[in-house]
Amino acid sequence: METFFSFLERRVDDCSSLLCIGLDPHIPDLKEASAASALDFCLTLVKQTAPYAAAFKPNAAFFEIFGAEGWTALKQVIEAISQESKRLGSMIPVILDAKRGDIASTADAYAQSAFEHLGAHCITLNPYLGKDSIDPFIKDHEKGVFLLCKTSNPGSGDLQDVHLENGLTLYEHVAKLAQTWNTKNNIGLVVGATHVDSMRRVRAAAPDLWFLAPGIGAQGGELESALKAGLRKDGKGILFPVSRGISRATNPAKAAAELRDQIMNIKRELKH
Repeated sequence: METFFSFLERRVDDCSSLLCIGLDPHIPDLKEASAASALDFCLTLVKQTAPYAAAFKPNAAFFEIFGAEGWTALKQVIEAISQESKRLGSMIPVILDAKRGDIASTADAYAQSAFEHLGAHCITLNPYLGKDSIDPFIKDHEKGVFLLCKTSNPGSGDLQDVHLENGLTLYEHVAKLAQTWNTKNNIGLVVGATHVDSMRRVRAAAPDLWFLAPGIGAQGGELESALKAGLRKDGKGILFPVSRGISRATNPAKAAAELRDQIMNIKRELKH
């Protein structure tokens, strides 16, 4: 049976990459503050980096800022990724970075928006409202979610590091729940590469799940340490989303290729 993560793993094998290209059209990086300029920025980046992308991750906020036109631009970006996938002969998953989280009826509307209207394959979710808030997103095994677990921002510890009566941190509890909820192979976890010790603990709590590990580059995360802490025993299980480090490079294609190769070289060295 095909699942979101079987699709992702096929793409990882096809492009020999664990790199996820972040599509974050920051206004200072655009020719002008408009949805059209955000679209142009992202289309150029998709075309240049697609061969090296295990996935693309557009951040909804940078499109929503332009209102209805921005939402249309986001849909066009996802359509362009689909077209590029067909050209390459390999489906590149789209992870919508929206961090949704609401009661079940509202969650169902969010799921329809992300998967049916926009055409995304996966979405980031806040699991704070519990299992019924993510059920609408995981009922189709071909659609996936990454649940916020231990996020990369400095303030993540305010809530996520709280210790429960059983001695686990809240983020470890989330990881264990996600491991049990993942009956359709379509649940992963967001685990910041900036918190390597925490990543190691999350991997122990959820040995089978895929991690989306932001924080490499601009936020100070270090690749080798994150790979040591986060890789599964099969040498997969972790995606590194990078946006500014590639989009602001003089040659984004070259930057993506070099980063892809760096990740894979470290992974090979760790095997020996």
